[in-house]
Amino acid sequence: MNAYAIWITQFTEKQLTKRKMRIAQDKVEKSKKKTIKKEVLSWVDAIVFAVIFVLLINQFLFQLFMIPTPSMVDTLLVKDRVYVSKTSYGVELYPTGPKLFSSITPLRDDVIVFYNPQYTSRGPLFDILSQILYMGTFSLLNIDKDENGNPRERLYVKRAAAMSGDVVQFRNGTSFIKGIGQSEFKSDSEFRSINNLSNAPTQTINPDLYSGFKAYGTLLGYQDLNLSNLSPSVVVQEYQSVANYQGLVDYYEVNKARATSIHEINPFDITSRSEKSVYDVGIYVPLGYTLPCGDNRDNSQDGRYFGPVKNSSIIGKVKFTFWPFSSIKIVK
Repeated sequence: MNAYAIWITQFTEKQLTKRKMRIAQDKVEKSKKKTIKKEVLSWVDAIVFAVIFVLLINQFLFQLFMIPTPSMVDTLLVKDRVYVSKTSYGVELYPTGPKLFSSITPLRDDVIVFYNPQYTSRGPLFDILSQILYMGTFSLLNIDKDENGNPRERLYVKRAAAMSGDVVQFRNGTSFIKGIGQSEFKSDSEFRSINNLSNAPTQTINPDLYSGFKAYGTLLGYQDLNLSNLSPSVVVQEYQSVANYQGLVDYYEVNKARATSIHEINPFDITSRSEKSVYDVGIYVPLGYTLPCGDNRDNSQDGRYFGPVKNSSIIGKVKFTFWPFSSIKIVK
């Protein structure tokens, strides 16, 4: 009987020990699960906070921006990364929204960042998501691309070439500025020299090509009116000088020649008369606007094509480049 009691005691103790061990193990497992869950939540919390913090910095203080095109060469090269001050011209409350201190306007020759007036939205949800990813990753991730995989330009970087009250004409690739209160136009280089402005804007197209560009525009005008068979032989001959040309083309001059030829063929057409007069008179910059132009004047989609932009659409000023290291410099 004693042997049986001893066996029962030992068996019970063994089972209780196993049960205690199992309970203890369950507690450890539960503790581990809670720890992993807490760890994951803490990481999520940290990431969300970091993204919000970065977005706030990008919106209100500064933004890092990658140059996508050669329109500002040699001042800024393609893929240069630049620091854009978001407080230079007033603080934007939210993207495309109103500004605090909006009375602060760009100075002539500032390198400015503004909303592309020709940008086509893909819807508010996509716009918001793409901007969050772009700004939240300090411009490292951009999902807003065209069908060829190239980044679409929601923002432009150009130089403030003309200010409110100025009138600007473009002839053979050269800009001529008549400042407010002045009676005559001055070439861009002369205007810049007189006003101690940057000499960064450049032209690279051979001036001898412009007769061919104008001939090309004139032929387009005849073509638009279905009169190609009546094109003057002298114009056709001038066009041959650029027929096989594959370099940069000044399409502003081409469009100007096209509008002129249509008006000369049919001077009673109101539309062509109005279009030609814009080229002849030049671009007037209204109060509260700025005319932006690229420093690479021969390869820039700028104010020549879309006109002056509202100062309220200018969101920042480029201060310096920070990448690549070989290109670090103050931008002037």
